[in-house]
Amino acid sequence: MSTFRQEDVEDHYEMGEELGSGQFAIVRKCRQKGTGKEYAAKFIKKRRLSSSRRGVSREEIEREVNILREIRHPNIITLHDIFENKTDVVLILELVSGGELFDFLAEKESLTEDEATQFLKQILDGVHYLHSKRIAHFDLKPENIMLLDKDVPNPRIKLIDFGIAHKIEAGNEFKNIFGTPEFVAPEIVNYEPLGLEADMWSIGVITYILLSGASPFLGETKQETLTNISAVNYDFDEEYFSNTSELAKDFIRRLLVKDPKRRMTIAQSLEHSWIKAIRRRNVRNEDSGQKPERRRLKTTRLKEYTIKSHSSMPPNNTYVNFERFSKVLEEVAAAEEGLRELERSRRLCHEDVEALAAIYEEKEAWYREESDSLGQDLRRLRQELHKTEALKRQAQEEARGALLGTSGLKRRFSRLENRYEALAKQVASEMRFVQDLVRALEQEKLQGTECGLR
Repeated sequence: MSTFRQEDVEDHYEMGEELGSGQFAIVRKCRQKGTGKEYAAKFIKKRRLSSSRRGVSREEIEREVNILREIRHPNIITLHDIFENKTDVVLILELVSGGELFDFLAEKESLTEDEATQFLKQILDGVHYLHSKRIAHFDLKPENIMLLDKDVPNPRIKLIDFGIAHKIEAGNEFKNIFGTPEFVAPEIVNYEPLGLEADMWSIGVITYILLSGASPFLGETKQETLTNISAVNYDFDEEYFSNTSELAKDFIRRLLVKDPKRRMTIAQSLEHSWIKAIRRRNVRNEDSGQKPERRRLKTTRLKEYTIKSHSSMPPNNTYVNFERFSKVLEEVAAAEEGLRELERSRRLCHEDVEALAAIYEEKEAWYREESDSLGQDLRRLRQELHKTEALKRQAQEEARGALLGTSGLKRRFSRLENRYEALAKQVASEMRFVQDLVRALEQEKLQGTECGLR
């Protein structure tokens, strides 16, 4: 188990404005008291009880921390320190203040394919580092691709949010349903074994949006989006890709492959002709002093996409947690199955009660001939059985009460049997008939007991 500094974070850092918030986390700007250096403090609400769903479990926090401790790369956010108190774990992180990459690009008046792919190359470099350590991010999307500082000539990309990142270990099959629907790979949708390949699919989706301003699989509903992903239902609409090179389209095609084993790896993506061609052109243009080719991209559509994306995000800027949603679905399915089983039991009990009532109706004529008193008791018993049946139909939750009522009827029936035996002693001339009737009643008693048990 990881140990964190059991000290008050505000003894070491001055807390400033809130930078963002999530379902169980708040990020605030902070300044280190000793050096004056600025950082971001991420307050993660701890889950107090294992049975609770409020807060983040210790296991999840430690997994994120262990991954952040292991990585050091120019294109990945850096962990500086960790504190813990009764309610929160506080991560002191590198301050990434340049905003989201897509917002930055959408604000530009013009954008070339080469300029866009310079940023993509940084994303690939960061993911290549992660994958070299067998770390899968599992939530690569525009919101998690930030700029360290946007007011410099060549802004640096920073990959953030390792809340659902996992270390992929050989021999340990890993399955889960999580991430953001628009960017998840088919193997996540289909609950299949996951690996580093899921990140490559997300890079394919990000590249598609970056070059066109359109999302390849986004549907009217989440279910439609997931169906499109599972079917790999996308195309290169000429309206959006008229200014996009064939090499760029080929790069995307090799990433948006349903079979993870056939999908381009991070190493292969860095060696793809489109990426290598950009590097060669940059070197050649620097040597010759020529300006690079100006293949214009439509930033207007990218701006529209970022506006729609932000407006459709869940409250508090949280990603959709499909793992928790899947557990809810499982619980709902179990509850529905329980209700169906209760309904089946109710129907069977109803049929048994109907059959028992029919038997009582036949015997009632016999009882009436022998004794008016006994007949009246049996009629009351029949009426009570019908009342019990009516109560059973009112609500499924009263089924147990109806079964208990049946047990009560069994006891009353036993008392009637005793009375009948007393009557049989008095009517010696009809002893044989009474004995046969008693045996019949005893058989009914056994059947009534079986119904009560069911």
